[in-house]
Amino acid sequence: MEYSSSEDDEPIDGDIDFGDEITQSDADQHAVGVAAPLHFFNHSESSIMPLESAIGNELLVVDGNVKDLVPFLGMEFESDVAARNFYNNYALRLGFGIRVARSRSERRKGVEVLVMKRFVCLKEGHHKKKVTEYSGVKKKRKRLSIRDGCPAMMEVVRRGQEKWVVTKLILEHTHVVVSPDKAREIQLNRLSGKELEHENYLKDMRQKAFGEGDAQGLLEYFKRTQSSNSGFFYSMQVDSRNCMTNVFWADARARMAYGHFGDAVTFDTSYKKNENMPPFAVFTGVNHHGQPVVFGCALVIDNTESSYVWLFETWVTAMYGQDPISLTTDQSRAIGAAVAKVFPNTRHRLCNWRILSKCKKKLLDVCSRYPTFHEELKRCVNEPETERMFEMRWKSLIDKYDLRENTWLQSLHSIRQKWIPAYLKESFFAEMSTMERSESLNKFYRRHFNTKTTLQSFLAKFDQAVDSRHEKEIQDDYSMQNSQHILKTDLPLEKHAAVTYTRAIFERFQVELLEALNYYIGKVQEGAISKYSVARSTDSHNYQVVTFYESQKKAVCSCHKFEFSGILCRHVLALLWASDVNFIPEQYILKRWTRKAKSSPSLDERAVEMRSYCQDSPLLRYNDLFRDAIRCAEKGAVSPETFKVAKDMLQKAFADLVSLQENMVKTGQHPSPNI
Repeated sequence: MEYSSSEDDEPIDGDIDFGDEITQSDADQHAVGVAAPLHFFNHSESSIMPLESAIGNELLVVDGNVKDLVPFLGMEFESDVAARNFYNNYALRLGFGIRVARSRSERRKGVEVLVMKRFVCLKEGHHKKKVTEYSGVKKKRKRLSIRDGCPAMMEVVRRGQEKWVVTKLILEHTHVVVSPDKAREIQLNRLSGKELEHENYLKDMRQKAFGEGDAQGLLEYFKRTQSSNSGFFYSMQVDSRNCMTNVFWADARARMAYGHFGDAVTFDTSYKKNENMPPFAVFTGVNHHGQPVVFGCALVIDNTESSYVWLFETWVTAMYGQDPISLTTDQSRAIGAAVAKVFPNTRHRLCNWRILSKCKKKLLDVCSRYPTFHEELKRCVNEPETERMFEMRWKSLIDKYDLRENTWLQSLHSIRQKWIPAYLKESFFAEMSTMERSESLNKFYRRHFNTKTTLQSFLAKFDQAVDSRHEKEIQDDYSMQNSQHILKTDLPLEKHAAVTYTRAIFERFQVELLEALNYYIGKVQEGAISKYSVARSTDSHNYQVVTFYESQKKAVCSCHKFEFSGILCRHVLALLWASDVNFIPEQYILKRWTRKAKSSPSLDERAVEMRSYCQDSPLLRYNDLFRDAIRCAEKGAVSPETFKVAKDMLQKAFADLVSLQENMVKTGQHPSPNI
């Protein structure tokens, strides 16, 4: 006799039971990810590990403390309870909830004996719509199901009297799983008394995000977008009461742009400046024309460390797993802790414009008594070229206004390595101006949002703004291919730069080169490592030191402009010019600034590695092909001529694929079903 559990299935005792629906009335700070079924895969090793290479069969006595062990076909347990405890611990370790979806019993010697149990991810299956009655009238409840058809499961069958064996197993999930720390936090916080205060906060934030509506409208918006843009990625995080806590989404253009320009990223949370704004955040960067480009958007309803961990992990998954070199954010304990956990090798910078903008509020009395103080503080922060110069000017400013006991300034000085430019020069930030970028988004908020604007209306206007920026990028690409830069010298260095860089970057390079012609060079050290002083006049005390490594043909300037921006400084250019160097050395040409910045994704090297195991994963094959198709579309849109070539090639490729599939069917080879 076979039987299934009730409609809601049987939650595992002591597990993370998130239930099966999302309501707008419930609230809690704990979360689990909900994602669209396409373009999502669990990026832990276990999700793509061949089962054949797993550990050999052996009888296991599982007490719930087995760690770092992945389930495999043929795995044996002493009981169904032991199997349940093992899978529950495995689920907690990866960060997903489980339940019993099916069980079967047989009559043996007149006694009903349990012979099979199937444990599944909480998002297995699809929600069955329920109805409620009000005064005899049936109405559908507006609920958002967290079930998305996830196939992850483990089925065990009784063999004899002494053991249970894993006979069916699927490790891959169709959604981004919550982090293990988050999974533990969910259970711990259920036992604490901290939920009510945070619940009220989340209700307020949901009100800002959705108004009187609910999250269902946003989900439908995402589904419509994905139906017309299959490269669209979205993920929703819900809490243990099934209320939405955070949302992330990125379209195909954002994901492709990250492949080219994702080395330096800003996570912008400008909404915090205005309490009436929705909690809308955006990942941005700068393209080869020096223009802002979007890498993804988010609604940050639950402003906690674990939520930011989920958001950053989800974002980097959507960006094909490539961490940025640098990440600029607002000052926030929760964000800082999440960045340290998710991006330990990324240089984290705090937006100094945002910090300085708080000055008048934090130092209201000082700014009122001394009108020039704020400008003096900005100059103290931004002008010093060395750490030593900053420390001298900071001390002088603090002493001048008798602010040695000011706790806010003390706290800022203690984290100076994260926001003072003099401490950040040796890290790459693509010379992004956080002030311009933040101001741009703030102006957009003020122009397009008020308390009566619905979220979907706001998002539609934001999408229009992004479309406008994308069109501008295409126009500049076309103009770049059909025009020449204006040269101001006869130097071969300038001619080389003109055919290498985009117009915006060439103009920045040109400024540095023209300045270099006015500098004097003096050798201060000879040998395999030479040192030169470079100054605007021979008797100047304001000079930079350029160190030249002969074996590597590498020059490093004490101003570190190249390390910070990717564009050579006037000091190194002066040395190259004096040494009769006619071309920019290859190691000083960053592809992201050149005319060929988008000639191929910067992720190509990683894509080669991915193809080695794409053969067994339709989802990975899909993502790999999709990136190539988007690259073709970007190139094809530049001009009518390139459009015709791209269109003809794509149509021919599609016809060839259809013909191949038809031949496979005729010869009895059944192609794989659609993902």
